[in-house]
Amino acid sequence: MQTTARLYTLNFDEVKTYLWAAVFVACNLALPRLFHLIPEGGIIFSPLTLVILAGSYKFGWRVGLIAALASPLVNHLVTGMPATGVLPVMTLKLAVLALIAGLTAQHFKKCTLLLLIGVVLATKLVGGLGELAITGGIEVTIQDFTVGWPGLLMAVIGSYLICKYL
Repeated sequence: MQTTARLYTLNFDEVKTYLWAAVFVACNLALPRLFHLIPEGGIIFSPLTLVILAGSYKFGWRVGLIAALASPLVNHLVTGMPATGVLPVMTLKLAVLALIAGLTAQHFKKCTLLLLIGVVLATKLVGGLGELAITGGIEVTIQDFTVGWPGLLMAVIGSYLICKYL
């Protein structure tokens, strides 16, 4: 499936960059609260991934990177989650996702399910290596696939629909 969706590459000197990043940070404040109503919902669905993937793919890596760096910190300051020990790894993984998604969209100039799956898999590989370097353990990265596969699926399909219809 492919869409002829309009994809943007916003720059740091554009007000739209910061406005869209703020929208995605706000979404990343609201969405996790909904998913945490489900037992283990944050681990299973990883809602920040959907927002960062869709935002980075649609509006470029700069918007995604700002949102990826700000979202975990703002969430932590407002809600106490993610926990302090998880903050660096989560921020790294979201930043990697923002860069890979935005650069993929910029390069291919189209949105397909296959490209989005590739972005998620590449992100999990690079982010997992980063997590291994930071924590020395790979358990949580493996858990992203064993427990978190519904969230990965939701991120791919949701991002496709957002890119196509937003």
